[in-house]
Amino acid sequence: MSVLVASDLDRTLIYSAAALGLDMPDAEAPRLLCVEVYEGKPLSYMTEEAATLLAEVARTSVFVPTTTRTREQYGRIHLPGPAPRFAICANGGHLLVDGESDPEWHATVRATLTAECAPLDEIRTHLNRTADPAWLLKERVAEDLFAYLVVDRSLLPDGYVKELAEWAGPLGWTVSLQGRKIYAVPKPLTKSAAVAEVARRTGTDEVLSAGDSLLDADLLLAADHGWRPGHGELADAGWTAPQVTAVPERGAAAGEAIVRAIAEHASVTRAKARIEVIRAVSRGRA
Repeated sequence: MSVLVASDLDRTLIYSAAALGLDMPDAEAPRLLCVEVYEGKPLSYMTEEAATLLAEVARTSVFVPTTTRTREQYGRIHLPGPAPRFAICANGGHLLVDGESDPEWHATVRATLTAECAPLDEIRTHLNRTADPAWLLKERVAEDLFAYLVVDRSLLPDGYVKELAEWAGPLGWTVSLQGRKIYAVPKPLTKSAAVAEVARRTGTDEVLSAGDSLLDADLLLAADHGWRPGHGELADAGWTAPQVTAVPERGAAAGEAIVRAIAEHASVTRAKARIEVIRAVSRGRA
C-alpha cells in the first residue's frame, strides 16, 4: 500500500525565528536546521529531529509539499530528503511536476475561478478601500490568483477580518488570517483538489495531511488522517474533525511531533500492507 503525505509548510513543518516558540534554556533547546535563506539571511527552520524524520517520510512515501506560497517563494525552501516529484503552490493554483507547473492543471483552475468567483480586481479594490494605512504594511497579489495584506497585528481592529469574510463569502472568496497576513482566496482554489489530482496520478492508497490554518481545513478533511498543531488559526478556533489529530505542542515542537506521527502512521500502514501480501501469497499456495 502506497501512502501520500501532503503537508502545509509555514508554521506546520517549517518556522521563522519569530514562530519557533522555543521558550526554554539554550541547553535544553533542540538543534535547528535552516531550510530557507532569503536575501542572504536564514529565514525558516526545522528541528534536526524533524528534518531526519521528514527525510525518511520523503524516501518511503509520496511526499507533496502543499503551500499557499508562490512558486518563487517555494523555490527558496530546501527540505531534507529527496526532492519531491510533486509540489503544490499558490494554494492549489500550481501543481509542480519535477519543478515545473503543469499547464493543463493551471488552465483548469483558471477556468473554474472565472466561472465561479468574483474577479480578483474587485476583491483588491475592496481591500485597498477598507484597509487603514495605520495598520496596513503591504498589499500583494500572488500568482495573479489571490490577494493578501501584510498588517501590523497590534493595530488591526478586532472585527476587520470577520467583516471582510462576511463581505467576501457571497462573492466566492475565503478570508484567512495567518500571522501578519490576511489572505483573500477564491473558494474553489484549494489544496485538497490539487492533492486529489496527485493521488490520482500516483495511484496512492492512503492520504495523510497536516496544516494549521483555515486554508488547510479542506486538506485535512479530504485526507484519510490529518494532524494540526496546537497553534494557528485552526487551533485558536478549536477546530477539529474525526480524522484529525490535534497535537498539543506549539511552534517548532509541533512540527516535530507532526512529522513523527506521520512517519509512525505511514510505517504501520506499510507493515500492514506487507502482511496482507504475505497472507495472499500463502493463500495462493494452500
